[in-house]
Amino acid sequence: MNAPPSSPAAERTDGSSVRIGALVPLTRPGWVAAGRHLLAGLELAVRDVNDAGGIGGRPLELLVRDTAADPRRAAAAVDELARLGVAALAGEYHSVVARAAAARTDALGLPFLCSSAVLDALTEQPTQWVARLCPAQSHGWQIYADFLLGAGHSRIAVAVQPSVYWASGVGILRNYLAPRGGTVDELDMSALAPTAVCDALVDNGATALLLLVGHPEPAVPIVKAVRRDPRLTEIMIGAPAGQPEFAEWATLLGGDGAGIPYLRYLPERFSPLGARIETALHERLAEAPSFVAFEGYDTVTVLADVLRSHGSDRARIAESWPRVAVEGTRGKIRFSRTPGISVWQWAWPPVQVVDRDPAEPDRFRILHAG
Repeated sequence: MNAPPSSPAAERTDGSSVRIGALVPLTRPGWVAAGRHLLAGLELAVRDVNDAGGIGGRPLELLVRDTAADPRRAAAAVDELARLGVAALAGEYHSVVARAAAARTDALGLPFLCSSAVLDALTEQPTQWVARLCPAQSHGWQIYADFLLGAGHSRIAVAVQPSVYWASGVGILRNYLAPRGGTVDELDMSALAPTAVCDALVDNGATALLLLVGHPEPAVPIVKAVRRDPRLTEIMIGAPAGQPEFAEWATLLGGDGAGIPYLRYLPERFSPLGARIETALHERLAEAPSFVAFEGYDTVTVLADVLRSHGSDRARIAESWPRVAVEGTRGKIRFSRTPGISVWQWAWPPVQVVDRDPAEPDRFRILHAG
C-alpha cells in the first residue's frame, strides 16, 4: 500500500494482464491523505476483481502514477500510460489536475473514469471519453448552500485562494444564495494573514466563514486564529471541499477542528456490499476510510464490469458509459448526460453535510443530506 508506484520497466509487458492506469496525488503539494485513501480503494477493488477470476481469466493490473497535484505531470503520465497500453484511466482527486488529464485523454481517445474531482467544467467541450463518479461541484455546493440557509446563515464570508476550483465554488455559492437573500464576501488569502481574517470578519458581520483554501496551509492557521479570537465565538466555520474528512485534520487541530461542516459523499447506511468494503478498507488503511476510498473502490468496480462486458478496446469502453448499471458501495451507478456537465456523470451519488462531533471529534454527525 505504501510502496512507491512501480517503474515502467518493472511492469508487465507480455500482454497477460488487462491494465488500468491510475492517477493519484501521493506527494506534496498534493493532498497526500486523500491520495492514500483513493489508492487504497483502487487497490482493494483490483484485489477483489482478481480474487473473483480477473477479466475473462486475465489479471487486472493497476499502473499507478503520482500526480503531486501538478497538471503538467498528470498530462505527461497520461501520455506514458497510453503508450503502455492501458485500457482506461482511473482516479485523481484534485480538480485542476483531473481537468488536465481529461483534456489529454479526450485528445488521445483514452477512456477516463474520474473518481473524485468535482469541477463542473472537467472538459471544455462535451466528450464521449470521460465519465465521473463524484458529484459535480455545482450539485454538492448547492446542497451545502441549502444547509447554510437552513442553519440561519445568509451573510457568508469566504477565505479564498486564487484557483479555478475555488473561484468556481465562490460563483456557485453567490449565484445560489443571492436570489435567496444571501451574500458572499471574499477574503483574499493571497493578501491576508489569519489574524487579518479575524478583523475582516468582525468588520463585515458575517455569521459563517467558509474555508476555500488549501490544507494544511492556510486552512489550519485560519481555524486556530478564529477559534482563539474572543470576538468570533459565535461564528460558524465551514469547509465545503471536505478538509475535515481526514484524520490529519483532527491530529493538527484537535477540538478546534470539530464542529466544521463539510461535504462528503456517503449514504446514511451502507448496503451489505458497502459494509463489507468499509471493514476491508479500515483494515487496509488502519483508520476509518474516507468517502474518497469508496470512490476509488467504485471506480475499479465499474471499469471491471465494463471490461468484462465490452472487452479492452478503448472505443468500445467509451461507448459503454450510457449502458453501465453497476452496484457500487454507495448505490447503483449509472451514467447520463446532465445539463451543464460535459462528461458522462453519475447523477447523483449520495451527498451529506457532516461535521466532527465537538464532544467526540472522531465521531461524525450528519447535519443535512441532499
